[in-house]
Amino acid sequence: MSVSKAVKGPILLAALGYFVDIYDLILFSIVRIKSLKAIGVPDDALLSNGVHLINMQMIGMLLGGILWGILGDKRGRLSVLLGSILLYSLANIANGFVHSVEAYAILRFIAGLGLAGELGAGVTLVSEIMPKETRGYGTTIVAGVGILGGVAAGLIGDLFDWRTAYFIGGGMGLALLTLRIGVYESGMFEQLRERPVARGDFKTILASPARVLKYVCSIFIGLPIWFILGILVTFSPEFGKALGMPVVPSPARAVMFFYIGCTAGDFFSGVLSQYWRSRRRVVLLFLVLSGALTAVYLLVPLSSLPRFYFLCSMLGIACGYWAMFVTMASEQFGTNIRATVTTTAPNFVRGALVPTTLAFQAAKGRFGILAGTGLVGGVTFALAFLALAQLEETFGKDLDYCD
Repeated sequence: MSVSKAVKGPILLAALGYFVDIYDLILFSIVRIKSLKAIGVPDDALLSNGVHLINMQMIGMLLGGILWGILGDKRGRLSVLLGSILLYSLANIANGFVHSVEAYAILRFIAGLGLAGELGAGVTLVSEIMPKETRGYGTTIVAGVGILGGVAAGLIGDLFDWRTAYFIGGGMGLALLTLRIGVYESGMFEQLRERPVARGDFKTILASPARVLKYVCSIFIGLPIWFILGILVTFSPEFGKALGMPVVPSPARAVMFFYIGCTAGDFFSGVLSQYWRSRRRVVLLFLVLSGALTAVYLLVPLSSLPRFYFLCSMLGIACGYWAMFVTMASEQFGTNIRATVTTTAPNFVRGALVPTTLAFQAAKGRFGILAGTGLVGGVTFALAFLALAQLEETFGKDLDYCD
């Protein structure tokens, strides 16, 4: 087996796995209104039930991130990659059969558990099998191809019945499992098995105040991405009404244009980090851009749908540092806890959408939807900038060590 095949196989599996992961993760945002109406939810309860179901999905991802992360360091990166794909695929097929909000919520929770493992395991595996000077390209391909799943979700969710859209997502995941043939475990992890060191122990992170700070900061730099996607884009119809648009945006179209931009942003951020030989500078640039565009979204009236969707695509480009965020988290820690960190960090960011949406609802009730969202967003961006200032540069860092 040549080195090129050893590298290409895991990158292909991780990239396509993340494609289906993003498709399934975003699909609810797209079919939220029509699926809830189809199971009998009245119009005045669409927002509250939508928030509840998103929160159930995110809680599942939060818990799943811990579970899969620990298993990734104890059992291996590849087993977690395949196990997570199987679980979220079956859950999303079952989602196509729901007839009540209660069943919907349970299955979104289970799907969240499964969705939590794919990205962290994939990025960890790819990071450990590629040369340190070029691994940014590998993780960029995984993220860039994977983000296209959001575009696919936008198209399929808009064109097909919502139940069919769930069946398609689950079917793609099960079909993807056939690619597992010829994909091998990380050699770095295989060598670690022979060493007398604790693997996948969350207490290792908590044992050092410096390590805790580094871990928390690794999470905080990703918070603005899910604030923008989980609130500004997901609830675009509600914002369209508040902005006085004559025709409110379609959430499916808003998500699709966001992910078109995000795909371009992820590729650009990855290539730029290799050119600049820096992760931190790229994340700083994208944080500034996403903050400025959030202000435009909330303060500048957009009278037409094309302008609104263009802004959604620009927000997607600005959120294209997701690949850098996950890569930086992976590069901050040793091989014995790398999968735990790389899997939990993005899922804690996603799980942070729960308190963010609760804060959004509280602020909206007191200050109005636009001012309330601005307040919540301001806090989110402030935390991200402060966190980035605390993190070290990791470009070209040797990953073959333990914490």
